[in-house]
Amino acid sequence: MSADPAVKSAAFPAALPRDPEPIRIRTLALLRWIAIAGQLAAVIVAHFMSIGFPVLPVLVLIAAAVAMNLWLSLRPFMRASPSHAIVQLGFDLMQNSALMALTGGMTNPFALLVLAPVTIAATSLNLRQTLALSLAAVALISVAAMVAIPLQDADGGVLRLAPILALGHWAALVIGVAFFAYYAHRVTAELSATSNALFATQMALAREQRLQHLGGVVAAAAHEMGTPLATIKLIASELVEELNDRPDLQQDARALRDSAERCGTILRSMGRAGKDDLHMRSAPLHAVLEDAAGPHADRGPQLDIIADGPEIHRDPAVIHALRNLIQNAVDFAQSRVVVEADQGARHLTITIRDDGPGYPPALLARIGDPYLTSRREGRQRGGYEGMGLGLFIAKALLERSGAVLTFANGGPGAIVTVRWPLDRIRADSRVALGDNPLLFD
Repeated sequence: MSADPAVKSAAFPAALPRDPEPIRIRTLALLRWIAIAGQLAAVIVAHFMSIGFPVLPVLVLIAAAVAMNLWLSLRPFMRASPSHAIVQLGFDLMQNSALMALTGGMTNPFALLVLAPVTIAATSLNLRQTLALSLAAVALISVAAMVAIPLQDADGGVLRLAPILALGHWAALVIGVAFFAYYAHRVTAELSATSNALFATQMALAREQRLQHLGGVVAAAAHEMGTPLATIKLIASELVEELNDRPDLQQDARALRDSAERCGTILRSMGRAGKDDLHMRSAPLHAVLEDAAGPHADRGPQLDIIADGPEIHRDPAVIHALRNLIQNAVDFAQSRVVVEADQGARHLTITIRDDGPGYPPALLARIGDPYLTSRREGRQRGGYEGMGLGLFIAKALLERSGAVLTFANGGPGAIVTVRWPLDRIRADSRVALGDNPLLFD
């Protein structure tokens, strides 16, 4: 039965907006209070310097900003939607432009503060909203420059800039609008992409660690439950033999024995899947590479693993990173992917090659950046969908393990080389204990 809309409305009130909050109301109000304090300070200093300007209209504009902040303070739980944020920033832009027009226009040394709302918009709003506010800023700056009321000095003389300097000041403000809007928006977008990608990396690593811990729990459970199940099976088998004169009870005992055998088979299978506790911490290099390549072994291209290396740490982060690199190679390979390991005196190197089209030369310097969705020209093989995070996640996880990655083209195909100092990746040699020594004859 579907829930009643009224019940949904009561359970989930409309206080939760659909649009994310680009900037907090409290932040907007705080920034405006700082601007108001600066505007009042400029008025006071200009008064003591006997600079002539329309004081009353200027104070009215400052009072309007104070009134806006007081109105916001009466609604402390209000959230700023993108449309609300652009209205607030538009108000600040108009107020600053009007103050600039009343206080000399291009001759006002504080005219550059009109760029503040545009910069804030670029860091919190989308590109379309930022562009709209930037165009509005250019228009308001131009109007303020044309209708500006000139400042007067203490003797009543008019303070003017030479026309060429006024034009240069206007051009500087317009260029500043474009530069600060683009620069702030670009930096914010890249920081956001990097932050999201790092979060995805942490989630991927947490998933691998949970799977590893689950394997350990399964293996331990299979080991611990083996003895009681063997006891149950033994007792049930003895009951089957002793109840020949009671066919009904003998049938129940036989069913109990068969169930115990079935549980034992399931636990043995789970134990093999979970592996033993030694392999949860270290494993032969070839086994680790097989684990990383496993999900992509049957996706089309031939996948060859050439590795005769040492026992290494079975780090879920390293396995997940290598799996991403192998996935990337399989996605674009024509017919073959080769994963090859080479152990030197001080380093262990893993090379992943494919026979695909290779990396576009223009992207080689950017490989490993988040959301670089197009690895190479050509279509991606079906079966996996990504967000451009695979190489970023792999690079971040492997570099954290001490590895150095290089990306290159091998003609044909792409080559990824992962190189560790041997002491960072090699595990302590541990083998299973032999039989217990015979203590008594």
